[in-house]
Amino acid sequence: MKLQTQLNIPQEQPKIDYSSSVLLLGSCFSENMGEKFAYYQFQQLQNPLGILFHPFAIEKFLQRVVQQEEFTGKAIFQYQEIYSCFEAHSRMNALSEDEILKNLNSALEETFLFLKKASHVMITLGTSWIYKHVDQNEYVANCHKIPQKNFTKELSSVAELEKSIQTSVEYIRQLNPDCQFVFTVSPIRHAKDGLVESTRSKSHLITAIHQVLEGENGLKYFPSYELMMDELRDYRFYASDLLHPNQIAVNYIWERFQETWLAEETLPVMKQVEQIRQGLSHRPFNPNSTAHQKFQQKLQQQIVQLQQQFPFMEF
Repeated sequence: MKLQTQLNIPQEQPKIDYSSSVLLLGSCFSENMGEKFAYYQFQQLQNPLGILFHPFAIEKFLQRVVQQEEFTGKAIFQYQEIYSCFEAHSRMNALSEDEILKNLNSALEETFLFLKKASHVMITLGTSWIYKHVDQNEYVANCHKIPQKNFTKELSSVAELEKSIQTSVEYIRQLNPDCQFVFTVSPIRHAKDGLVESTRSKSHLITAIHQVLEGENGLKYFPSYELMMDELRDYRFYASDLLHPNQIAVNYIWERFQETWLAEETLPVMKQVEQIRQGLSHRPFNPNSTAHQKFQQKLQQQIVQLQQQFPFMEF
């Protein structure tokens, strides 16, 4: 009996292995995937400026990175004694202008250096809806809880999104012409926009991505959104808000991504990493017992052996 509508996802090349470096940008779902890469000790960098939902925000960030355009005081504002930047997520906020500028510009430098060596760039787009600051007449990546009256809300057209995505690709290729792109759309629906409006938003993103893909080599699409909507079409795969995928769903989508993008030779190493992590999180009944001391010694030997093979790993 067939109980699931399955997507046929083709195998992709070049595969991701432990020599790869993966840059992940975009919505909060990119962090779900980034956490998996980090857990299994891949070389990765995720959302240096924090979560960015809209293609315009990602494009602006990449423009700053590639052109090495540092943030200055003009990009910073203070609200309720907190310093913020409309181009960045609230996790970059700080208690002083100097501190936030240091954080923002360190993120630019870190991304610049990582992007030059990246083998894969994974971009997860979240929404086509975007807010524009009324007084500044500029789009923002995050409203930082400033009153709604200060913004207008727009649904970006497919043409606008296509142009923005294409520009982002071009920025990255200026620094790294050989990297592989993986585009995906976040499976998280934005109910605050309205469910019909959320569907309009996702359809614009999917159409824009595929129009860019049709004219480019080295760009691929991974169907995260479609996996959630079809293969995981049941509320038991959702968190309590009934919008975000729960951990079972995240694990499932990661497994499908792993089948598609990860090199087969990485799997035994991933298993070793997982066993070490489980060992490190183990809580012994008696920490002073001889058996536990032997367990600890063996675990440290396993870590040393793995780090000799992959010096970038940290436990």
